[in-house]
Amino acid sequence: MATGYDYEEAPGTYDDANHQDIGYDPNFVPDSVKSFVVHLYRHIREKNVYEIHQMYEISFQTLSDRLFKDTPWPSVDAVAHYVDNDQVFCLLYREMWFRHLYARLSPTLKQRIDSWDNYCSLFQVVLHRVVNMQLPNQWLWDMVDEFVYQFQSFCQYRAKMKNKTEQEIALLRQFDQAWNVYGVLNYLQAFVEKSNIIQILEQEKEGGEQFTATDGYDYSGGSNVLNVLGYFSMVGLLRVHCLLGDYQTGLKCLLPIDISQQGVYTSVIGSHIATIYHYGFANLMMRRYVEAIHEFNKILLYIYKTKQYHQKSPQYEQILKKNEQMYALLAICLSLCPQVKLVEETVNSQLREKYGEKMARMQRYDDEAFAIYDELFSYACPKFITPSAPSFEEPLVNYNQDAYRLQLKLFLYEVKQQQLLSGVRTFLKVYSTISLGKLANYMEVDETTLRSILLTYKHKTHAVDSDGKIISNADLDFYIDDDMIHVVESKSVKRYGDYFLRQIVKLEGVITDMDRIKLE
Repeated sequence: MATGYDYEEAPGTYDDANHQDIGYDPNFVPDSVKSFVVHLYRHIREKNVYEIHQMYEISFQTLSDRLFKDTPWPSVDAVAHYVDNDQVFCLLYREMWFRHLYARLSPTLKQRIDSWDNYCSLFQVVLHRVVNMQLPNQWLWDMVDEFVYQFQSFCQYRAKMKNKTEQEIALLRQFDQAWNVYGVLNYLQAFVEKSNIIQILEQEKEGGEQFTATDGYDYSGGSNVLNVLGYFSMVGLLRVHCLLGDYQTGLKCLLPIDISQQGVYTSVIGSHIATIYHYGFANLMMRRYVEAIHEFNKILLYIYKTKQYHQKSPQYEQILKKNEQMYALLAICLSLCPQVKLVEETVNSQLREKYGEKMARMQRYDDEAFAIYDELFSYACPKFITPSAPSFEEPLVNYNQDAYRLQLKLFLYEVKQQQLLSGVRTFLKVYSTISLGKLANYMEVDETTLRSILLTYKHKTHAVDSDGKIISNADLDFYIDDDMIHVVESKSVKRYGDYFLRQIVKLEGVITDMDRIKLE
């Protein structure tokens, strides 16, 4: 460690076996944990972002793996006197304490409520007091990410009413404001407004502010905490609205961030993936397939090129899971809107490997195809929530699947509406001009029905973008003139660069292998 102290070999720690024997004592603080909190506290006071990041990202994980694999960290009361009982540090420590608890153990209802109270206290400090700290973007992103995750987790937990004890029901009634949807949205919105992040990003476009260029850090001696929390809260709002099924509002919250460019959201891999995953999913549900394909393609190519650098990261498993989910969403998009030319060759070959066979079956629009759409959507969609409080009247029922079932039903309804249209597209791909009568004959419908089918095709292949403009998702267009249908197909531009780059990489691999061979 660059801190000059090796936390892994710190004296006075006890081994895991001993840990199990004596059970968990919240007041016992191993020497390595004392050293950890003292050093972290010092680095936070000195605004040493590099060292804070090292301790947060590496030392905390190392100590968790060695000493607290299946127990919580020491309580905040046990470590407070090592850090001058500093209120803000203790709130930050508890935030990490609860995050570790959620990741390694199963929190009780009381702990879920306590975590909410801790977030409220921490966020009140950031919003209403002068916080003279610089924290790493990774930590600030994790704070917003965990806040939304714990809200989602609480809603799922609360919705499983069948097996709740009387004590749990009494607690839910008593603390009915804990993880309230309005409270969650209000905090995220308050960060956006108090930080003035929207105005900062606007001024940056005009060359006035320096936010993206410095990754949100303040090099003039100030604090980055409020501004960066405000920035990441826009992504948090997108995520919450996606969980609620309100995709339009979610995308509206993200508008100030230009996702066609690199930005602070790309400085943390978890933030980058969460932003594009939810942005792409929201566009998919709003029938903006081309936009979803475009963004999924970019992020999947980025993960393909960079995932090996994150193998030791605590987020690695999450990166791989989201990668697989986004391939499933891309398969859905391309089945509903066959625009393969928008996808890079590398991503396309990975997609064919994973879902080639299923995508071929999805084109048939029979029961088997709907079952595959159902399977891929269920695997790749967010964990939708019902934010309303439960009914405490007997009999108690579970309603944790209600929101998911509703979104799945709406999605499959949209897929079913595409069924007839796939036949139209097949014929239009073959002809440049065809009479209405001839096409009606082929499709075994009368001309009046065909006209309504063609009108439906026009409607379903167009969507409204975030600026309110009508955009086309179709790879071919047509118009009708005197009972003749004229088809205009967009020509795809062949790209050879990817192919040659892949061959060059293969050749370099072969040369490297040959260099390793020692000739006798």
